[in-house]
Amino acid sequence: MVQLARHSDREPLTIAEIAQEEGLSLPYVGKLMNLLRQEGLVMSVRGRAGGYILPRPADQITLDTVITALGGDLFDKDHCGRHPAGHDVCVHSGDCSIRSVWSTMHRIINDTLKKTSLSDLVGTENQVSQTLEMPASAADGEREAGGIELP
Repeated sequence: MVQLARHSDREPLTIAEIAQEEGLSLPYVGKLMNLLRQEGLVMSVRGRAGGYILPRPADQITLDTVITALGGDLFDKDHCGRHPAGHDVCVHSGDCSIRSVWSTMHRIINDTLKKTSLSDLVGTENQVSQTLEMPASAADGEREAGGIELP
C-alpha cells in the first residue's frame, strides 16, 4: 500500500514491481493484492500498462483499514478466551495482571493506526517519526514535548 501511495501520480504498479520493491514473493503479493482489492482498498487496471492503483487519495486511507483488510486487529480480543493445552479455563481468569497491559497496548496501537494515513508514510523515516509524534491538538504545526499522549 505504501508503494502504491508513493507511485500514485504515475502508472499503475504490477505485482512484480511491488514484490521487487518490497522483497516479497510474487504469489504472496498476489494474495495480498486480492484481499485489498476485495475490500476496495486497491483497484486493478487491465491492459498493457495495467497493474494496481489506489481508488482514492492516500490521505483518505488509514492504516487501520489496511490492517483490517489483511486479517483484522493486531491484538485478538478473544486472546483471553483461548487456553493452554490441558486447561478448561485460563489459569489467570480470576485476576489477570497482564490483561490490562494487553488492553492498553491494543488501544494505543489502534489509535495510532486510525490516525495514520498512507500519505503519512510516504516521507522519510524522520518525517514519519515527526508526524507520529505530533499531538493532534497541535494545530499550529509546532511539536509539543512528549510525543504521543498515552491514556
